[in-house]
Amino acid sequence: MKKWIVGLSLAFSAAVGIAVAASGQSTPQKPKAAPAPVQTPTPTKAPSMTSPNLFEGLMGGQINLADYRGKVVLVVNTASQCGYTGQYAGLETLWKSRQREGLVIVGVPSNDFGGQEPGSAAEIKKFCELNYGVTFPMAAKYVVRGPSAHPFYRNALNVLGPKAEPKWNFHKILIGKDGRPIAAFPSAVTPQSAELSTAITNALGKTSQ
Repeated sequence: MKKWIVGLSLAFSAAVGIAVAASGQSTPQKPKAAPAPVQTPTPTKAPSMTSPNLFEGLMGGQINLADYRGKVVLVVNTASQCGYTGQYAGLETLWKSRQREGLVIVGVPSNDFGGQEPGSAAEIKKFCELNYGVTFPMAAKYVVRGPSAHPFYRNALNVLGPKAEPKWNFHKILIGKDGRPIAAFPSAVTPQSAELSTAITNALGKTSQ
């Protein structure tokens, strides 16, 4: 009888020990997920001041070709000491005679060819007004050919090909009502030439896109 009681007691103690040992085991914890990286907003890029549409004005301000959408624009690289400088008079006449039809002329002084536009902005303005009565918009002095050219000229080159790159002063690029370059004319094509007049008339007749 005593052996039976002792055996029962030992069995009970063993069971209790197992239960205690089991209760002392900690439940494994799932590893915490790493926090999601903080997303930094991409900064908005400021509009470029060297857009194909934008020129600094000769005496300050800006000339934005986008403002002339729906009109036809003739962009001419100019110089004050060139054999073609007399074309200023023809450009002013063309501007006055066809402005009401929707033609805009923009002069872009450049010293790229023979150093024939060495003057300051004030000197260029004075020269144009006193000698030719120029009233059409005039941009600041720019490079108009090569890798340093104003983006307008690089864009025109991409659209029209080599004929769009000025070879000398008073080269002309015609822009349609949709703002795209549509034709280019070498310096020898005068403002009163039938070739240029026809191109302007055709461009003015087209509906703006």
